[in-house]
Amino acid sequence: MHNLKTNFDKILEISKLALTEYMLADGNFFKYRNLPKLSDIEIVALSITSEALGIDSENLLFSKLRTEYSGEFPNLIDRSNYNRRRKRLQDYIALVAQPISEIINPDNRQFIIDSVPVPICQNVRISRTSICREDLHVQPSRGYHASHRLHYYGFKMQLIISKAGVPVSMGITAANVHDVHYLSQLENLELNECELIADKGYLSLPYQTTLFEQDRIRLITPLRNNMKKRTTLWNPSYRYVRKRVETLFSQLCDHLYIKRNYAKSLSGLFTRMCSKISGVAVLQLINFKNNKPINHLKHALAA
Repeated sequence: MHNLKTNFDKILEISKLALTEYMLADGNFFKYRNLPKLSDIEIVALSITSEALGIDSENLLFSKLRTEYSGEFPNLIDRSNYNRRRKRLQDYIALVAQPISEIINPDNRQFIIDSVPVPICQNVRISRTSICREDLHVQPSRGYHASHRLHYYGFKMQLIISKAGVPVSMGITAANVHDVHYLSQLENLELNECELIADKGYLSLPYQTTLFEQDRIRLITPLRNNMKKRTTLWNPSYRYVRKRVETLFSQLCDHLYIKRNYAKSLSGLFTRMCSKISGVAVLQLINFKNNKPINHLKHALAA
């Protein structure tokens, strides 16, 4: 079994490095009248550590902290306090992955985008479930994921990664929202002068034109069979590059249990997704520093 405290210490140092410009001297991102037992940066690191270790249940996490690691976390707060602060810090948890990509791939100008289903309940419970419905603008819905051949109820996670497989950005849409509509959100990201490799789900001439004119982003997708007369930059080498995101999705499903959901609110679900994605980036950075293949995620965990 991997040692939680050893991995926490490693991830805490990486989190401090990634978020140093946002952090106050006491390790918090907000000013508190009374300093909390655990600083904000420790909450961020603990959230990422638990997901990186595959501990996606807060009940199990705190059971381990209070029994197996009681002497190593003397300032441990109660679980409800941890849960509230973790949701409040979700934006900072997400920010951990961004500088890691720049460290591993400083001159990367090629990115990959794809989506993966995030179910929130079994299909037989769809008619009576009420979780993750507090935001009127982002509601769970029925959807179908073609590559997984999966009918499900919930959301899609839209993920952008570097060519090497390091997460750069993540977003959530309803399951019934077509992938191409997420391209309108790219103007809020700091992507420019680059190639964005996608599958046929992102094929759109208007978005392709807009992205290139506004940010010089070249959206490269394969054509459908009835579009042979249209020119495209797609070639077999891009198909090989795009396999990296499929491998990462497999790792997220196998090691970080992305399709197993215990969240009851949309904020809780988004926080978990941010922790999982930042967990991947942190493990890749640990491998990078140790001169190991960055995508051997389980090899980065300390025993």
